[in-house]
Amino acid sequence: MKRISLILLTLAAQAAFAQSTPSQAPPKLEKIEEIAEDPITVTAKPGTEGKITEKRDNSGNVTEATVKSGPSTYTLRPNHPVGTALPGDAMSGNNRGPQWTVLEFDIGKKKKKTPDEEAVQDNTPPPPPPTVK
Repeated sequence: MKRISLILLTLAAQAAFAQSTPSQAPPKLEKIEEIAEDPITVTAKPGTEGKITEKRDNSGNVTEATVKSGPSTYTLRPNHPVGTALPGDAMSGNNRGPQWTVLEFDIGKKKKKTPDEEAVQDNTPPPPPPTVK
């Protein structure tokens, strides 16, 4: 029984060694056709650069940063730990996420009127339609 297992073990080792040696012949490569294409140039749209506005306190620390990037606006504020907790403590909490500005309403400002709305407010009747005879 020992001889059979020893023979099988040697055969398995020889098969593994034969598979692990790489072939000396280079691999067969296929030629890919070259196609001349126009180069692609990517440029940013004008005016899409973001705008960052920072508010600082009297000691120069940033208290708030407002970022406007395209149509979206969000505000970043630092996470101040509560009580005597130091940043990185278990009681200090995680980072504070951004606050997105979703909708803004201008309640105190008067709305600009279009010429059509001005004509309606003048209470002047529209001219009569032309008569055809």
